[in-house]
Amino acid sequence: MSQTLRIIIAQLNFLVGDVLGNARKMIVNIHKARDELKGDVIVFPELALTGYSPEDLLLRPGMDKRIREALVLLAEESVGVDVIVGHPDHTELGRFNAASLLRNGKVINTYHKRYLPNAEVFDEKRYFIPGSETKLIHIKNIPIALMICEDIWQPQMGLQAKMMGAQGIIALNASPFHIEKVRQRREIVTEQAKRNGLPIVYVNLIGGQDELVFDGGSFVVNAKGDIALQAPFFEESLMAIELNPDHKTVPELPSIESRIYNALVLGLRDYIEKNHFKSAIIGLSGGIDSALTAAIAVDAIGADRVFGVLMPSRYTRDISNIDARAQCELLNIKYQEISIEPVFNAFLNVLHEPFQGKSIDSTEENLQARCRGMILMALSNKFGHIVLATGNKSEMAVGYSTLYGDLVGGFCVLKDIWKTLVYRLAHYRNEISQVIPERIFTRAPSAELAADQLDQDSLPDYAILDQILSFYIEHDEDKENIIARGFDPSVVSKVIQMVNRNEYKRRQAPIGICITTRAFGRDRRYPITSGYENGT
Repeated sequence: MSQTLRIIIAQLNFLVGDVLGNARKMIVNIHKARDELKGDVIVFPELALTGYSPEDLLLRPGMDKRIREALVLLAEESVGVDVIVGHPDHTELGRFNAASLLRNGKVINTYHKRYLPNAEVFDEKRYFIPGSETKLIHIKNIPIALMICEDIWQPQMGLQAKMMGAQGIIALNASPFHIEKVRQRREIVTEQAKRNGLPIVYVNLIGGQDELVFDGGSFVVNAKGDIALQAPFFEESLMAIELNPDHKTVPELPSIESRIYNALVLGLRDYIEKNHFKSAIIGLSGGIDSALTAAIAVDAIGADRVFGVLMPSRYTRDISNIDARAQCELLNIKYQEISIEPVFNAFLNVLHEPFQGKSIDSTEENLQARCRGMILMALSNKFGHIVLATGNKSEMAVGYSTLYGDLVGGFCVLKDIWKTLVYRLAHYRNEISQVIPERIFTRAPSAELAADQLDQDSLPDYAILDQILSFYIEHDEDKENIIARGFDPSVVSKVIQMVNRNEYKRRQAPIGICITTRAFGRDRRYPITSGYENGT
């Protein structure tokens, strides 16, 4: 390579559907890339113009027109610096996931993504058709192969680029976070670089979009396969790098707890901000789930925009109220106490006649949860708060939750977090600064809907439950295989039955952030009505 190529990585947060707003944001950064960073080219992520993923917005009649107009605006700014931008491209052949090179007011070249993911959270074949050719662009007379996300995971793509004479690869990505994704990206990209002796610039999206969180972490690998530049995770970044740097860096990965916690904070913040909620409200029980949810909310949007509500009943222990108040003080959030007893008694009075002759059971327990749900939603309607549900993945898996009760809310931060992981994340947050009273960690979990009630009266110990659930839900293992791992057959059977019969509840639960490859909702889709044999 006879001359250097200065590339500006634009790891930015875009708003899905706001094509003109996204273009304006790009223009600001195009000017910075040219005037301040002295770049030869600035690279934006996959589908940056529409945000990822626009889903059925792509089917709207006006979307193509907006994209074309925005590309004209961006091209007009591509004077003195080349621009590579991801966008949908609707041609006479169909709609493609595309990347275009803009230069001096013109679209110079457009590449169409060849490999369309259609598993886990991805549904690209619903909207796009695959491209058919590997394509090179030339910047300062240097041949570069463009690729988009899944393309870079295919070994043959690097080989084809090498055979065509490419001296490097620029890969645009909208790669969402899950627990092991960072390691997977590094392994795939460094191996691709070493195999073909080509440097790779990996540009990733940042930000929260409904259930998904894009964690950024863009990086550059030289032709030897060494990581030479690592952009930050969970924050926007504009960074300059040469195409094939000769230096090597050994970036340390944040801990798993740190990565997950920051994903939850970013996902919640963007959901609240991009949907224009002014504040959040949380029902605080003195338990670990609501405590962690409140801590994440404060870190996401600030203590002045988070409000707690304590809703004691006849079964609420004094210690629960004490711990909930103590956490509000630690977080410096405002709170109020509203007893559910008057509402609960009203329900019992109204239902006294139809319930005559029936013993007290889970019906009365669920009524208490629904009293709390109604109160939270009333406060939400009156003051414009978003209600944050506080359930975790373990509870949702087995149906240990109440429809129209503790499942109400606009967003569930812990929806993909096992109960045992809830404790790990809470300990991680307290290591930074104490925001959760220590006693909340040591008390046995309880819904407090009956006298002396504990979660373990109805469920296996969470340390066992979460393992069984993980094998069944995240690894699709059948009952026999799980039992063969040493678990009690009766416990395994009970857990699997609970999972299978509670799909109807999960369908009605609020959305929440995906941090695994089998989150409920977008990732794991099972029929409610099914004759498939349980556990096989």
